[in-house]
Amino acid sequence: MITVTIIGYGNVGSHLVKAINDSAYAKISQVFSRSTVSLKKTIDDIDFINDLSDLTEADCYIIAVPDDHIAAVSEKIPFTDRFVVHTSGSVAMDVLDAKNRQGVFYPLQTFSKDKEISFTEIPICIEATQADDLDLLKKLGQSISEKVTEISSLERSKIHVAAVFVNNFVNHLYHVSEAIMTENNLDFSLLKPLIIETASKIEFLSAKDAQTGPAKRNDEQTIERHLSQLKGDTQKDIYTLLTKAIKNTYTKPNEGKL
Repeated sequence: MITVTIIGYGNVGSHLVKAINDSAYAKISQVFSRSTVSLKKTIDDIDFINDLSDLTEADCYIIAVPDDHIAAVSEKIPFTDRFVVHTSGSVAMDVLDAKNRQGVFYPLQTFSKDKEISFTEIPICIEATQADDLDLLKKLGQSISEKVTEISSLERSKIHVAAVFVNNFVNHLYHVSEAIMTENNLDFSLLKPLIIETASKIEFLSAKDAQTGPAKRNDEQTIERHLSQLKGDTQKDIYTLLTKAIKNTYTKPNEGKL
């Protein structure tokens, strides 16, 4: 069994602590958090610290802090030639301080601190500078997930961009939709079955084949009616841009030309 220290107890770090603590391959040695945290009974025996100088030796240090703090935190780890990884989707492996062996342990999922989630189906993207360290990450990943894949920093950055579209942008569209419903005294939960069906269809169809709606049909009357019902330039700009993108995707090159 290996020892793992988690540096950062935010959305990602808190979930990793629980998942790794429950695995048979590793145990949590320490958790670093800048602020006091409320511990669950299942992890109250873990050593929580709020000063990096109090770190003790472990087989692997996982930095789970915001992207722009990764480099600075890695510099403050008071050891050399230890194995240090980060969990970011968009940050290259080599931002980690070169005094330690470098790696990446990226769970490809959206995390909210108070929302329970199972790691079993979460893809874990791993990378390391040394073969032995890569093997450790593979075993660690497989102890909590059924989907562990070696991915380079360049590949991971491309994945992260794609992930922003399917998660962050789509979630913002949920927010816009909820605002429209609220402004009109309508219950947003009416749309939840539609949200679920839309997401589930791509298990069986490509996203392109699953597309429906007025933009795909080039239904200008409906599009104009929708625009007249929207409040504020932001909602109209989003609707117009996405409508144009969908039209461009499904309009044949010579369609509409004499």
